[in-house]
Amino acid sequence: MFILAKHYDQEFKDYVSKLVVEEGRKASEVSYELELSPKTVSRWVKEYRAIKNGGKSEEAYITPSDLEKLKKQHEKELEQLKEENEILKKAMHIFTKNQA
Repeated sequence: MFILAKHYDQEFKDYVSKLVVEEGRKASEVSYELELSPKTVSRWVKEYRAIKNGGKSEEAYITPSDLEKLKKQHEKELEQLKEENEILKKAMHIFTKNQA
């Protein structure tokens, strides 16, 4: 019996590994959800940790919790900018009113 091995690109491997390492999820849980071998996921996680500890740059994929953090940060920045914009509008109104 001959079984064909599936090949996954490095980005997918890194994404799966990031779910385990940075999201704190169990490798067995992730492997079940994605229909992958638990041994394969564990190997990817081991390689990911080795690369991460080696000082490699940040990956392109964003985990759900990272996305939520970024969303909250952007919403906060947007609210601050809206508030500053309203203050500037009021100041402009005051200064143009005094010139007339």
